Amino acid sequence: MSAVFSFSQECVQQLDLRNMISISMDGPNVNWKFLSMLQQEHAEAFGSAQLIVVGSCGLHTLHNAFKCGFSVWQLEKVLRAIHTLFHNSPARREDFCTLTKTSVFPLSFCGHRWIENLPVVDRAIALWPMIVMYVDAVTQKKLPSPRTSSYDTLAEARNDPLIMAKLHFFMAVSRSFTTFLTKYQTDEPVMPFISKDLSVLMKSLLKRFIKAEIVDDITALQMVKLDTNAKEARVHVKHVDIGLGAEAILKERQSSRNSNLGELSVLVFRKDCMDCLTNIVKKMQDKSPLKYTIVRQMACLDPQNMFSDPGLCCERMKGVVQRFLHDHQLSGGVSAGDVIVQQFGNFLSLETKNESFSSFQPMQTRLDVFLHGFLHQSYPELWAFSRKLLLLSHGQATVERGFSVNKEIEADNMKEDTVVAQRMICDYVSVCGGVLKVPLTKELMAAAASARSQYRLHLEQEKRKHASTALTEKRKVAEDYLEQLKKKKKILIEVANSLEKDADKLAEQAEGKSGTLMAQLITKSNVLRKRYKEKITELKEVEKDLEDKSAELRHMP
Repeated sequence: MSAVFSFSQECVQQLDLRNMISISMDGPNVNWKFLSMLQQEHAEAFGSAQLIVVGSCGLHTLHNAFKCGFSVWQLEKVLRAIHTLFHNSPARREDFCTLTKTSVFPLSFCGHRWIENLPVVDRAIALWPMIVMYVDAVTQKKLPSPRTSSYDTLAEARNDPLIMAKLHFFMAVSRSFTTFLTKYQTDEPVMPFISKDLSVLMKSLLKRFIKAEIVDDITALQMVKLDTNAKEARVHVKHVDIGLGAEAILKERQSSRNSNLGELSVLVFRKDCMDCLTNIVKKMQDKSPLKYTIVRQMACLDPQNMFSDPGLCCERMKGVVQRFLHDHQLSGGVSAGDVIVQQFGNFLSLETKNESFSSFQPMQTRLDVFLHGFLHQSYPELWAFSRKLLLLSHGQATVERGFSVNKEIEADNMKEDTVVAQRMICDYVSVCGGVLKVPLTKELMAAAASARSQYRLHLEQEKRKHASTALTEKRKVAEDYLEQLKKKKKILIEVANSLEKDADKLAEQAEGKSGTLMAQLITKSNVLRKRYKEKITELKEVEKDLEDKSAELRHMP
């Protein structure tokens, strides 16, 4: 978002923000300022009610944290250079194939979604020995020099004895994120699980450089508040977990006879790895949804938590209800909240003892469908409240995916209705699982057969609509002009009466005077009387125009 918009009260009412209970954003300060202004407008319009905030987009937070951590080595320059050097140069590609006897080339680096670069790094590691062969061949003048910044970057990286260790460490940390991001690239309601999965992810990172006795029994809230820069919390630099691949590379280089990799260089590398992990965790702590109490409390809707610890889930549900009451988002007030908490307690004691809760898998069964089967009939108030909770978004992947779809279907001179229609088609095909799986119903066949006639009918309706709009506009212009004439007539009458009155007054004053003073008063009286006649003439013209326009407006359809 490039600007901050201020909602008027009318705009807020049109948007019906009373039905909006969550907002998820990208994180820039301008968006947070927008949220602050929106909350203020919403409170003024709906009696101090506030939107339920669950923080920035959880997916973007992880991408940005990963980027922040690995900026220390500028690996993105190397990964971009590997791809760029050969991508748009058939001659270099031919030289590379001839030299290395391979037809496999590097993949393109993604600058805004770093964790999606795992295949890019994997390919770069596999091709690095061949990249070294190419750089050496250019250095020995066996191949022509590219003379580009991409080649200069690769030549510099070729002389770095730790470049392979850095790439392996990049890949090891990236793998920790991939499972989470793959799971949460979904439109399904998964907010009740994000607290647990984010905690597992953050703990796996902390275990790499924080002492085990601190990490083993740490809670989600403690992880957010943990000072990862404290020396007493960190392990020794030699014990930092940099991954099996990086460890193997270090051992191989140190045991090599021709290696110039000393112990000090290895310690510096491990220290850089620790700093990288620290930066990643610090960024996650600053922007993580785990900071928000409502996110941690929503784990009460996780069926596995209901089965394993119903008492804790009941306490968390009380906290969620209290938050909704505090933000004036729960219709019915405290009494409605008591009913929800009571029904949730009954539900936990009666329904959650069966094995379906302990074996629930969010990737196999939708949570809303699962809970609907238990709550819809027996606990209607609890189900209505749970629906609101399940509407809270874990990220904005769905919105951005929609932007991508719009870009694919976009063409020149497309109007809004066409874009909407094509999006509806794309969404329905996606729901069906592909073009070949769309059911060919009688309604669909009839709609296809009558498409041309429907299009002609639409054009006729649009034509009539435009004609009606034009007549309305024309009538509005005539009414506005008529109103202006009425105002002008009123003003002219007032001015003419004032001039006439002033002229008569000056004439009466001249009767009792003589000489020069009498002549001056008569002259002024005549001037005012002349202006009075001009205004009367102008008034007659306005009255005639007013009469003509009124007659025209009466005959207008």
